[in-house]
Amino acid sequence: MTDAVLYQADDEGIVTLTLNRPEMRNPITDKEMIAALLAALERLEADPKARVAILTGAGKGFSSGGNIHEMKPGGNINAGTPVATRLAYKSGVQRLPLAFAALEVPVIAAVNGAAVGAGCDLTCMCDLRIAGESARFAESFVKLGLIAGDGGSWLLPRVIGWSKAAEMALTGDMIDAAEALACGLVSQVVPDAELMVAASPPTRPTRCG
Repeated sequence: MTDAVLYQADDEGIVTLTLNRPEMRNPITDKEMIAALLAALERLEADPKARVAILTGAGKGFSSGGNIHEMKPGGNINAGTPVATRLAYKSGVQRLPLAFAALEVPVIAAVNGAAVGAGCDLTCMCDLRIAGESARFAESFVKLGLIAGDGGSWLLPRVIGWSKAAEMALTGDMIDAAEALACGLVSQVVPDAELMVAASPPTRPTRCG
């Protein structure tokens, strides 16, 4: 099985983290994905050469958010009883926003394709968000009869303001890259082919003498 998260560092101190489950549009609630992402963040924080990280998704989407199969009764998320479900969230996906918040290395989300549910929340865990023109966002939990269990209810209003966050959370409607730019969810929208270049900081100046 391939790595759930790819870690690539270049000579300029730019680390690219790629969610690597393209066949499922990169859900982040699987135990394997959570463990891999936490390990990547720990490695990033321990790397003295790392000055910035770019988080993106393999394939046609950034992240589909939750794995629907794990939300069924008895799954890793829906653990059967309210207490067990709360503990499953606490020991699982809720570790991600805490890990991102503890990072000293800034993280830029390079959003390719859809960022839905927990995938949308994952972008809000990053310090900056840049979208390709095909990017789409949805706080879609309400359409499954759920609320954000990964910190999204706290994160999203702080990124885009209470009114727009309430609209997204209460309707679950998808917004495109242009609307995401207009409401401040992303700071730039670029052609898809230019996304990773736009997300990469400029190289360090060469010393003379």
